[in-house]
Amino acid sequence: MKERILSGMRPTGKLHLGHFVGALTNWVALQDKYECFYMVADWHALDTEYANTDKLRENTEEMVLDWLAFGLDPKRSCLFIQSHVPEHAVLNIIFSTITPVSWLERCPTYKQQLQELSDREIRTHGFLGYPVLQAVDILIYKATRVPVGEDQLPHLELTREIARRFNYFYGPLFPEPQALLTKSSRLPGTDGRKMSKSYGNSILLSDSEKEIERKIKNMITDPERIHANDAGHPDACVAYQYWKAFAPERASEIEPQCKHGKVGCVACKKELAEIVITTLRPYQEKRHEYEKQKNLVREILEDGSMKARKIASETLAEANELIKMW
Repeated sequence: MKERILSGMRPTGKLHLGHFVGALTNWVALQDKYECFYMVADWHALDTEYANTDKLRENTEEMVLDWLAFGLDPKRSCLFIQSHVPEHAVLNIIFSTITPVSWLERCPTYKQQLQELSDREIRTHGFLGYPVLQAVDILIYKATRVPVGEDQLPHLELTREIARRFNYFYGPLFPEPQALLTKSSRLPGTDGRKMSKSYGNSILLSDSEKEIERKIKNMITDPERIHANDAGHPDACVAYQYWKAFAPERASEIEPQCKHGKVGCVACKKELAEIVITTLRPYQEKRHEYEKQKNLVREILEDGSMKARKIASETLAEANELIKMW
């Protein structure tokens, strides 16, 4: 039997190139080797956006359209909505009772988010406890592998600690999932900051060709390079990070040309735009086809959520039996 993996995304709408490089490519490849569960993490979206839920359903549909266009196959993977499996919430209550607050307060992501999102009130019970819900998401399906980057390893270790604590108190039920360290690149936004739609520095997977050209044309390059024949510093150039992600062989040719002033930034970005457009074109064509099938996303998510709920309810029943709940 294939090992089972669980991963998810918060529904923030249409995906961008950062998602393509950092997650989607890996997710699609994993379908051939693992039993994959991919989750629309809509409860997690409430952690920071609880006061702004008007577009939650629309964002879910847009995100899943990108999933399908890029090759996530509902015949090979279970695509489901977190909130459509209420067993997550029940097991979350159980895990919350056995998880020390100190474990949550030491979470590096928690501290980082408090600083980054200081413009909104996120010192809530739900936000502090979101790593517990993440543990539920993984363990309720008894996933043995979780595709993560190195920055997410502390979260996964907390999941293992919660699994160990439950198993110690009540009996062996949950596996201790291991990291499936995936090859992923952190693609910066067009201004060099973290890519985010809220910063207005992202290139969406569904952007038109003209929009992609415009965004790449305005992309920040080497700030010390004034003239086309000046010596450049590729490692300080945002465009070069895109070269390495989308055309690594060509990037190895561009690097010395840039360093010796043999190629200008305008020409470099024009060629880069053509490569990105060519890469995205087949996926965008698939997305347009899926968009014509209005009820497809709903049907896929309903079917996937039913499958996920069957497994989750079995796990919850086992947990209740061990705890000796009535």
